[in-house]
Amino acid sequence: MPVVLASACGSEDNPAPHPAPTFTAAACPSPNVPAFPQLDLGPEFTCGTLTVPEDRSHPDGRQIGLAVARLPATSPTPRPDPLVYLTGGPGGPALASAAQLADLGLNRDRDVLFLAQRGTMHADPYLSCPEIDEFQAAQTHRSPLDPTTASLDVQATQTCRNRLAGGGADLGAYDTAENAADVADLRVALGIDEWNVYGVSYGSDLALTVLRDHPDGVRSVVLDSVVPTQSNIIGEFWPNAAEGYRALFDACAAQPGCAGAYPGLADEFSTTVNRLAAAPTTVELPGGRVVIDGYTLANLVVQMSLAAGTFAGLPALIHAIAGGDGVPAATALLGTVTPPGLIGYGLSYGVFCGEDTAFTDREQVRADAKVALPQFPDSVLSLVPQAARIFDACEVWDVPATDAGVHDTTTSDVPVLLLSGSLDAVTPPSKAHAAAETLSRSDVLVFPGLGHDVLQSSPCAPTVVTGFLENPGGDYDTSCLEQVRMPVFTTG
Repeated sequence: MPVVLASACGSEDNPAPHPAPTFTAAACPSPNVPAFPQLDLGPEFTCGTLTVPEDRSHPDGRQIGLAVARLPATSPTPRPDPLVYLTGGPGGPALASAAQLADLGLNRDRDVLFLAQRGTMHADPYLSCPEIDEFQAAQTHRSPLDPTTASLDVQATQTCRNRLAGGGADLGAYDTAENAADVADLRVALGIDEWNVYGVSYGSDLALTVLRDHPDGVRSVVLDSVVPTQSNIIGEFWPNAAEGYRALFDACAAQPGCAGAYPGLADEFSTTVNRLAAAPTTVELPGGRVVIDGYTLANLVVQMSLAAGTFAGLPALIHAIAGGDGVPAATALLGTVTPPGLIGYGLSYGVFCGEDTAFTDREQVRADAKVALPQFPDSVLSLVPQAARIFDACEVWDVPATDAGVHDTTTSDVPVLLLSGSLDAVTPPSKAHAAAETLSRSDVLVFPGLGHDVLQSSPCAPTVVTGFLENPGGDYDTSCLEQVRMPVFTTG
């Protein structure tokens, strides 16, 4: 039976903003993620569907469904305030993370809720783009700096955009403001008086938006790999990458073995980026041909900070390709390709285009990139890490700019814990400190040697988070952080 909260009351003079949110129990998706049986949800999970307006400015219009999974507390006396988990991307599959997080003990004292954000896997509609997935997989065989690669990229995006719009989706409604309203509606629909919000990467931006725009019922917030609401992430990708590069090279220089093996690693990296921008290298692997140009190498280091456990061999990889051996880099590059069918590109482009490229331009992004990385060639800096041709993509995605208030700073006295990895080249520690400036009851914890998604990268992080959730306004145990160490970089 659907859980329906009190109907929204209205009149001709004061119409209801939208129908009351509803939650209907439903079977958990099975399989959860096709081709990945290890991510299936166990029998301890229960699931349902949150129904919300696609566009709240047209409350009588199309309704969409968002899958929700609940992991119950293991305690026989669970706390009444659950934790809601907001994944990143934008466009990532939240329920795919549910099985992984079930082993971390976050549900020791309270239930954990996983919301499939609008347009993502297990939402209806699911705005996926197999055309873009196919291009991304094939792009490893091409140079991103080749103009023919750009045309294929834009063509894939245009084809997907036309298909999704032709299916009736209002692509302009897939943005952070609507997304945050969905999160707030979930609390209301489930009858939860108070809860805690966890957000990672883009999910941290979403969590901060919830805290700013829908603060009712928010007891505490955990932000992991932080994107402040005032950030324009497209414009900051290269400066953030520069901060990550410096952290990596400084960490190598601080270890005698790494410093001795690679004494000029930073210069070696920049020289190789320039050389490959002018003359890409081709590497033949058993899995096929891989092309590495200057942008590919620069972006690879950024992408590798997204995955746990990849830093130890990174200086050696850079040194190897500088010396002409591209096999380690090519092998790593293939490992960074996202499996097809996981990303809700409708939300990805709704956020990147409506909220980021709409409030900057190519020239400004290139100028800021050149200030951060003056040693890089203009051809490399003309693309953007992770989203190489985002300005071209946004021209064809063609969604309106959101309200500029989406980038208003979040100010709050709600307790907030901010987690950052010292080697994160996507959302470096400076971003956590920037967000914390207007959060009066906040703590920033930087984990040495970790990259993006701290929670899933260190056994210390879940311990700290569960302690914080038990006592967000006071003392909680962070002593395990003293045992977190920079990886020992391999040499050879």
